[in-house]
Amino acid sequence: MSGHILKTTLRAVLRRAPAAPVTRERARTWRWRGNVSIFLPAIVIAFIVLCAAAPQLVAPYAPSDMDDNAILAAPSWQHWMGTDQFGGDIATAIIFGARQSILVAFGAILLGAAGGSVIGVVAGYASGRVDAVLMRLIDIWMSVPPLLLALIVAAALGGGFGSTVIAIASMIVPRFGRVVRARVMGIKILPFIAAARSMGASWFWIVWRHILPHAGSVILVLATVGVADAIIIGASLSFIGLGSNPDQPDWGYMMSEGRNYLTDAWWCATFPGLAITLLVVSVNLLGDSLRAWAEPGRERG
Repeated sequence: MSGHILKTTLRAVLRRAPAAPVTRERARTWRWRGNVSIFLPAIVIAFIVLCAAAPQLVAPYAPSDMDDNAILAAPSWQHWMGTDQFGGDIATAIIFGARQSILVAFGAILLGAAGGSVIGVVAGYASGRVDAVLMRLIDIWMSVPPLLLALIVAAALGGGFGSTVIAIASMIVPRFGRVVRARVMGIKILPFIAAARSMGASWFWIVWRHILPHAGSVILVLATVGVADAIIIGASLSFIGLGSNPDQPDWGYMMSEGRNYLTDAWWCATFPGLAITLLVVSVNLLGDSLRAWAEPGRERG
């Protein structure tokens, strides 16, 4: 009998002993991964934002500087990323082009998030026929491929900075509308919303003070992830000539100009493309970290 008790006790100890250290080590590992996944993308994004805000502090040359003796020159110590067909420094053009690319992306996200959030809040809170009508409109809206929709809007408006922002925002609105509607429908059935109604609070007060703060994390995550799509679509529109003003070129326009020299000067199109890739990857990594923060119960793979 005593042997059976001892055997049972040892089994229990062996089962329980590794549990605490493994859990602590796993928590430590996730904490380290979370810090790195936020820290590194944040540094890259902060540097690119600095380039957009104050390019003259970072760029090695002025954008008007042209070296007639170094036209289509390969990357060197004097020109880190080479020169273009006019003898302009590619690195300088990328740094000064960051402003237009970022302004287009963030302007489109702000406009699209505002419009989509309004639709989502109205549909989710009102329910009934209002919800049905708005969601059918969203379904029709989303049936058009996003890039095709952006092309149609940009072409109809004639190109330029404002047209590009509106074109990209038009493809972002339906996504925000659907996600925010689902979030609002989950919040409005909670007890504190019923308590606010019973106290005579107006729908505007309930939405402004209770629903929007609780839906804010979802909107923030969706906006962060949407920035990457806005950057890519904005560069695509500039690449085909429907983007921002050529007098203030962005990375997509630089790739379009550099494609004519791919065989002789690969750096003209490659480095602007790498700049777009670096920014998009950094934004996506930051968005994944924010999603994990907003949904702490979700398993991270």
